[in-house]
Amino acid sequence: MDALRGLGELGLGSRLKRLSEYLMKETQLVYDHFNIDFDPYLFPVFKIIVNKAGVTNTEIKNILNLSQPAITQSINKLIKKELVQIKDDAIDKRKKIVHPSEKGESLLTRIKPIWESIDKVIKEFTLTSSSSLIEHLNTLEDKLNTSNFSMRIINDVELKTKKNLDIVSFYPKYTKYFHDLNIEWLKTYFYVEPYDEEVLSNPDHYIINKGGHIFFALLNNEVVGTVALMPMDENGVFELTKMAVSPKHRGHKIGQKLMQHCLDFAKTNEFKGLLLYSNRVLENAIYIYRKYGFIEIPVEKDCPYERCNIKMEYPL
Repeated sequence: MDALRGLGELGLGSRLKRLSEYLMKETQLVYDHFNIDFDPYLFPVFKIIVNKAGVTNTEIKNILNLSQPAITQSINKLIKKELVQIKDDAIDKRKKIVHPSEKGESLLTRIKPIWESIDKVIKEFTLTSSSSLIEHLNTLEDKLNTSNFSMRIINDVELKTKKNLDIVSFYPKYTKYFHDLNIEWLKTYFYVEPYDEEVLSNPDHYIINKGGHIFFALLNNEVVGTVALMPMDENGVFELTKMAVSPKHRGHKIGQKLMQHCLDFAKTNEFKGLLLYSNRVLENAIYIYRKYGFIEIPVEKDCPYERCNIKMEYPL
């Protein structure tokens, strides 16, 4: 039982303080992971200083609407870390201007990608509709309790710096990834149907040996996604199916790259038809299918998937 949550609006201040402390702690874990000596509490003041071509203590106070002692304390900590320096104003020698130091500029280059990932992950966690601030806070805390916030940021940063994404054809050693990635995806969004388990456990029998194809996305030799082209009949019609991406690597268009690979493969090998089955609850996926040129067609009565309520075809 969360006592603070039970207080409702009366506990808002305490809950925001708890949330702030949690986010600062998780952000510190991210900085530590990348060996960056920085205090997340110093972020607002440091960000203002590096964005300005020289700024006074008072100007920082007015911009952030924080107390003068708090601003002074932050600046002193940044000076101690040698990230900023104080210079006399060129005209009024009594005025002290805060500038980022050479070390501060160097830190900024390293820390910017992390700030971008923090911003992205925070948006993913907070983009939801609610009827009140308390309800929104409840949803955010639930997400934070079920997800590793700092690891989401770390994975996002690392993915942006890893450029070696390769798409390769089926190898027996990848069979386990084909099964596990798809099972995880199904359990996240739906449930595993008997037909799913049968195909995923026997990809050789149901796909490869029947003339189908399975592809894997490898990021620096790590399997992060998969997709299959399963023959529907002997007339050259294939189903685009069993697409799944590792949870920690979602949001980086790996699925779209796998799909584009399949479309190019279908054209090169002169497939007679390419279709897919999906569910309308997957609004983002349906949007992407349409974006790539898939069009909706009627679902047959004997559709192999219970969860299917939309069928789409790619014109070849």
